[in-house]
Amino acid sequence: MARQRFRRRYYRHFSEFRRDLGVLMRERSRIKVLRSGELIDRAFQERLMLAVTEVNGCRYCAFVHAKMALSAGLAQADVDALAEGSLEGSPPEQVPALLYAQHWAETDTQPDPVARQRIIETYGLEKTEAVELSLRMSRIGNLLGNTSDYLLYRASFGRWAGG
Repeated sequence: MARQRFRRRYYRHFSEFRRDLGVLMRERSRIKVLRSGELIDRAFQERLMLAVTEVNGCRYCAFVHAKMALSAGLAQADVDALAEGSLEGSPPEQVPALLYAQHWAETDTQPDPVARQRIIETYGLEKTEAVELSLRMSRIGNLLGNTSDYLLYRASFGRWAGG
């Protein structure tokens, strides 16, 4: 069997993980507010997390967030669409944030400043920051799951089928 390339995003350096974790540590109080659903409801949060997870390709997070999304009231068809990178079935008022979530993940947390400004103009700074905090939380889970898979891949000398 030929060696296959590991295609999912993962933490390549401990400093990347430390940076992401540092953001969460600084934002602990805002995470509590976010989890309360005051700024963005649970269904919206799960849509955002599914959008990031689809870009990053974490199989563990895809499973967990699909279950959480269903519990938050999303229909199976909506979960399936988001898992494929489609926004079909998403509420129109959430589509700009979901597109931003995909862009944010694709650019490795470095979105185009113009795109970010448009999101601020659409949702306001406080809600945009809540969206970005949801994205960061999802990224950490995704990259930790993928890093675990990458280590399995390396231990199998690139012959592991899960990569």
